[in-house]
Amino acid sequence: MLPFEEQAVADLLEDPNGGLVVVSAGLPLASLAAALLLHLHHQSTSSSPSPSSSGGSGGGGCFLILSAPDALKDQIRRRLVESQLLQVHDVASDVPAANRRALYSSGEGAALFLTARVLAADLLTSHLLPSRVRALLLLAAHRSSDVSADAFIARLLRQHRLLPVYAFSDRPHAMVAGFAKAERTMKSLYIRRLHLWPRFHVLAAADLERSPPEVIDVRVPMTNPMAGIQAAILDAMDACLKELRRTYKVDVEDLTIDKGLFKSFDEIVRRQLDPIWHTLGKKTKQLVADLRTLRKLLDYLGRYDAVTYLKYLDTLRVSEGVRSVWMLAESSHKIFELAKRRVYQVVRPDGTRVSIAKGTPTKKRKVTPSRSKKGKETENEDSASNKDDAQKVNAEASFLLEEVLEEAPKWKVLRELLQEIAEEQRKGDAVVHEDENNECGIVLVACKDERSCLQLQECILRSPHQVMREEWEKYLLGKAELFGLHKKKKKRSQQPKGFGVLDGQFPTGSNENENENAGPVSISKLETNALLAAASGISNLTKEADAKEDPVPSCSKKGSVKGKGKGVQKKITAKRQASKRKNKCTTENDNCQGTDVEASGKTVEQSDINVSKVSAEDAPAPASTPDNAEDLIDPKMLPPVQFYALDSDQHVLDIWKPSVIIVYHPDMTFVREIEVYKAENPSKKLKVYFLFYEESSEVQKFESSIRRENEAFESLIRQKSLMMIPVDQSGRCIGPTPANEPEPLFSQNSLTRKAGGRKATGKDMQVIVDMREFMSSLPNVLHQKGIRIIPVTLEVGDYVLSPLICVERKSIADLYQSFASGRLYNQVEIMIRYYKIPVLLIEFSQDKSFSFQSASEVGDDVSPTNIISKLSLLVLHFPRLRIVWSRSLHATADIFMSLKSNQDEPDENKAMRVGVPSEDGVVEDDVRAENYNTSAIEFLRRLPGVTDSNYRAIMDGCNSLAELALLPVERLAELMGSQKGARTLKEFLDAKCPSMIS
Repeated sequence: MLPFEEQAVADLLEDPNGGLVVVSAGLPLASLAAALLLHLHHQSTSSSPSPSSSGGSGGGGCFLILSAPDALKDQIRRRLVESQLLQVHDVASDVPAANRRALYSSGEGAALFLTARVLAADLLTSHLLPSRVRALLLLAAHRSSDVSADAFIARLLRQHRLLPVYAFSDRPHAMVAGFAKAERTMKSLYIRRLHLWPRFHVLAAADLERSPPEVIDVRVPMTNPMAGIQAAILDAMDACLKELRRTYKVDVEDLTIDKGLFKSFDEIVRRQLDPIWHTLGKKTKQLVADLRTLRKLLDYLGRYDAVTYLKYLDTLRVSEGVRSVWMLAESSHKIFELAKRRVYQVVRPDGTRVSIAKGTPTKKRKVTPSRSKKGKETENEDSASNKDDAQKVNAEASFLLEEVLEEAPKWKVLRELLQEIAEEQRKGDAVVHEDENNECGIVLVACKDERSCLQLQECILRSPHQVMREEWEKYLLGKAELFGLHKKKKKRSQQPKGFGVLDGQFPTGSNENENENAGPVSISKLETNALLAAASGISNLTKEADAKEDPVPSCSKKGSVKGKGKGVQKKITAKRQASKRKNKCTTENDNCQGTDVEASGKTVEQSDINVSKVSAEDAPAPASTPDNAEDLIDPKMLPPVQFYALDSDQHVLDIWKPSVIIVYHPDMTFVREIEVYKAENPSKKLKVYFLFYEESSEVQKFESSIRRENEAFESLIRQKSLMMIPVDQSGRCIGPTPANEPEPLFSQNSLTRKAGGRKATGKDMQVIVDMREFMSSLPNVLHQKGIRIIPVTLEVGDYVLSPLICVERKSIADLYQSFASGRLYNQVEIMIRYYKIPVLLIEFSQDKSFSFQSASEVGDDVSPTNIISKLSLLVLHFPRLRIVWSRSLHATADIFMSLKSNQDEPDENKAMRVGVPSEDGVVEDDVRAENYNTSAIEFLRRLPGVTDSNYRAIMDGCNSLAELALLPVERLAELMGSQKGARTLKEFLDAKCPSMIS
């Protein structure tokens, strides 16, 4: 441990209430938690070695750890197992209750990783006694609030004795979100001290800067198209922000381009607009979605290759092109054009480039054909004959695609860095330290996601040009597949009706390989024809390659494509022959077209990229051809390379122990991990390369993340100097308990008439709650109101308030899902069968609008897809069902208390048996309001003439269906209250069944 970590643990141990620790992202949170657990275990064993000591605070007490992510859990477990002092158990939700009870009551100290739902239920059912708990650790304090499960568990434990609660967080910006977030979190967890450990702390900075690694900052210039796309995206974001400011419903101080680079920006905007979301127009809602899309476009510009980026833009054009606002901006056209320019250019056979102007899919520009029969130009959009002439001109012009396939500038720099590192390692082979192991020469390349890791691995093993070729072929095959589906769905009529969008058809040629419009993805007919010609050529080549099953295919003249794609296909085949794919063909035969093809749809198997190793032994030797000889690197000359995905959140520095780290995608958290790793190993030589795109949003985002974290800590420092945490006389923190809440004014006035204001003894309210409901925060809020919670497994309903009232709780998302699956219908039907007052509770979120939809979206007609229509049909089908609307969790608790005011308390045993049949299929202790034969009642209600108003009178007048069938018409008329209904029923019962015997 570093000295500042030891000091942080010592500060925590000073207060018996515990404390809240907020550290910078990347600092060793797992090391702090593990060291704290070991210190607490040592104190408990040294102070009271006997497990039978009073209070249960001896060595037998267990340590509960909540809200631990998987990566953090693995690190803590590894450190505790290495110490061999504490037993570590992972108590999952599927562990039986008897096994959990045995772990809780074990005499030896143990660290238990639990989920909040299981722990809250075990505390309420006394499977775990609070006296057997030594301390509670929360590893995601930024998610805690007064209604969270963490606060619920802390309240249940602190009701009996003083129990230390230690909370940790490495998200300082989340601790300042909202009003007094840190102070409210501390009160809900019964914590009175706040410990801040930013990166600029004096002790932390001294330890981390004592032996810093050698850092080399490499600034890579962006290409001109990349710089143009970035500028266009920023302009589109600025335009969307200006439009959003005009709504006067958002705080404009938070709407800046700098903050728009982060994911939390979307949360800030939605947090402000959620309470009034139902009053906003469609344009304002779309602006919020467009800002999210533009942020992703800006992030993907530096992460994805040119072809993948263009593919993503194509999907956006199809999915958001109709309703998107940013696509209507002037800069959006520049984004699409520059993205296509990075991949291909449309050229004529003579080599001159064709510029694609902005326009609609049906708009045509003047084209000078190379071989025109009439020698005239076409520029008429309205005349069908002129459109046909233009189609013929395009068919004869044979426009081609000039492949640009711009490589990412970082790819070349990465390969040069690896060559430079390999040369330095060869020069330093003469000086080898004895204490270094075989892994000291590992080069770690840190990327954002696994896809980038796989792509960089392919760039190192092969040439970047081959990687771009594969992505380009996949793109063309996708176009060909989409075009094939478009042709299958399109039925040609025997008599053509004409051409144009109004007829629903586009111009078609007579040849099968004649290209058509690709649909909503295309911008101009010229570009679409050339693109689909190349796609058709690639598709035909791939089909022929798949048809060849011989390991060494014979070369033939098959595969030539007539029409527009002929020139493109020759170019593709020549490049494929130069790259020498897996299916080999002799290079001496120039007629071998279409056989040297590898199915580009196959991707590299993505299996454990975090442990994939590119070494000199297993790397294949690429073919050296004149086309890409300058791009190839001999794998034997490269150092061993490990690729690490930052999204995996795995701490691998202590495992791999690299000597060189290349930060391909800069990340502030990973930078701190590198600093801690070097501080813990001061004798190890470590060189770090940072790859930045010069003057890019990547640099701005990295610097903004550091600046945002520093501002968050400065705000926490100010809050710490001003916050007020209430404590009692013994120094214990006073949390938000029901005893501290003032009584309502009407109850105080009413008590003044009784014995001088003596408080009346109120009854102990209790609510039976289903175990699955502990995933929500409502049991916590009910417990805050002083209601006793009884967790059981219910077959019917979610909450049982009394012997007569059963509640099925639905959030908004769950309500939509239940209607879609039909589960709500069955749940309501069972509730009506067993309870007299079935209730459907529809609960809204407190920070969102208390409305399903705006008034303008509510229609007059009944629609099967409308939520209001579904609710209306549900009420019509079940008249006894009561619907309760709740604005928030606290409003639901108040509603429950008012519903229980004049009711008896529910019976736990009866509630558990409701809906559970015995071995004979009969429900024991049926608590239904009408204890009748349900099957007979359902049969009776379906008979003709029997209605909801008379079936109860019929049931009172006869004991069985057999007796009903023998009653005369006069008696039936008395019971049913209608002579016509009685005759209808009697005729139905006396009607003869048809006989099959002749």
